[in-house]
Amino acid sequence: MKLERLTSDGPRDVLRALRHAVLGAGPAVALGGDAVLPAEVAAGTAAVITTSGSTGVPKSVAIGRNALIASAFATSARIGEGAWLLAVPATYVAGVQVLVRALVNGREPAMLTGPFRPEPFAAAALGMASHENGIRVPTYTSLVPVQLQRLLDAAEDDSDVARALRSFEAILVGGQALAPALRERAETARARIVRTYGSTETSGGCVYDGRALDGVKVAIVDGEVRISGPTLADGYVGDPDRTAELFPVDADGARWYRTGDGGDLADGVLRVTGRLDNVIVSGGVNVSLDRVEAAVRGIPGLESAVVIPVDDERWGQGSAVIAPHGPGLDEGRTLDLVRTEVAAVIGPVARPARLVLVDAVPLLASGKPDRAALRARFGAAKN
Repeated sequence: MKLERLTSDGPRDVLRALRHAVLGAGPAVALGGDAVLPAEVAAGTAAVITTSGSTGVPKSVAIGRNALIASAFATSARIGEGAWLLAVPATYVAGVQVLVRALVNGREPAMLTGPFRPEPFAAAALGMASHENGIRVPTYTSLVPVQLQRLLDAAEDDSDVARALRSFEAILVGGQALAPALRERAETARARIVRTYGSTETSGGCVYDGRALDGVKVAIVDGEVRISGPTLADGYVGDPDRTAELFPVDADGARWYRTGDGGDLADGVLRVTGRLDNVIVSGGVNVSLDRVEAAVRGIPGLESAVVIPVDDERWGQGSAVIAPHGPGLDEGRTLDLVRTEVAAVIGPVARPARLVLVDAVPLLASGKPDRAALRARFGAAKN
């Protein structure tokens, strides 16, 4: 099948291309990044999405139309059908799935263009109100945590933003872990939040509030979360070795995706504990930086903090907390609070060595923190 890269990544152009790729005869569409890709891909491919490379390693993932459609129908089965608002980039998997859900539901999506701002979001959300046969059409959207935080901040002074948040039947939030404090704020604002877990390799979120969507299976193998089911991508374009390594087939012929995340299952509910490779060895002890980050984000004012590894002359490795300036935050006093909290939740060895307050945490186009940029800027040892 022919693979075409769009000359514009505008959401309406992406929607038009996906309509042909998913519901028509193609061609497949290349989205995200500027990776060198072949002119032809396997039959049945709908999209090749080059990931953001939040850890510095972008990959081009081939996703079949059947996987995208299966994911869209599974989402509708879980949360219901209705109208969708695109508020995340259309060239990343979360945006692609918003558009595909709209296509399979037979509805034109509402769309935001330009940089994300609460006021246009509210206007678009409130403008979606419609009825069929006297019954209100439910509305849905998908956000990353930093967008949700900006909306909640704005909602404190803007009644339209507050009403917009309450107007959605469900707001999917994924792309990275959702801080408990941020979810509590959303619940207080009466926003109906659904935490999603997944990746480009699983056609986006496939586990909602810890429970797998219909048809999706989750297993823990050697502490790693693995996912199987009809939403899996076909693999990595031009990288058969990586595809074979991360999409193994078990003895029963079932194909799985190795997520690289640690986690556990209890009564069918998945709890993700963090990246298995996001671990430092400090003083001979393994420390999960994702666990440290989760503990830090539970502190008011630090909900969007990022924890990165840093060199430590004494312990070999340590960690630093990077967070945007905010009311009441002071590098010295706040670091003491952070260290106390992390020691209580994880243990003294996990205490971060530094806190750096910045004007803004750099973000990738996907809305995720640019961890590679933060490591490059702040990861060196500090004497």
